[in-house]
Amino acid sequence: MGKVASAIEIAKAADEARQLGKKVITTNGCFDILHIGHVRILNQARAEGDLLFLGLNSDDSVRRLKGPERPINNEDDRAELLANLVSVDYVYIFSEDTPIEFLKLVKPNIHVKGADYTTGQLAETPVVESFGGQVKLLPLVPQKSTTSLVQKIKENA
Repeated sequence: MGKVASAIEIAKAADEARQLGKKVITTNGCFDILHIGHVRILNQARAEGDLLFLGLNSDDSVRRLKGPERPINNEDDRAELLANLVSVDYVYIFSEDTPIEFLKLVKPNIHVKGADYTTGQLAETPVVESFGGQVKLLPLVPQKSTTSLVQKIKENA
């Protein structure tokens, strides 16, 4: 199994990790243009436990969430980039608008998101808590976002 894994593969890897007493961490997102803010959050997320499972929005999901001009990079390229980060153990591409099905497969101890959300806003919170896990919000890196990068590129075009 590679780092970009199927539903069966990530569920099995997470189960095996828990059986060995390891702490399983999840996060999710579009990661359309990988930037330092992403890398720092992923490093912080990985530091919360033993394995980091990343749920990656599919191209269709990104279009529904971000608009018809997105994603800039296709899902296979985004998955390969993320899989090559030291902090990321597994990448799973999901087609739904929320990571709920991904979370049901992995059943994390901790699910990490950026602090641009509150736990009450996240559809993930009740799902993660149903497994006995917790949602943890990490501070964002100021002035670092894909949206701001896209805007800067448009302004300089």
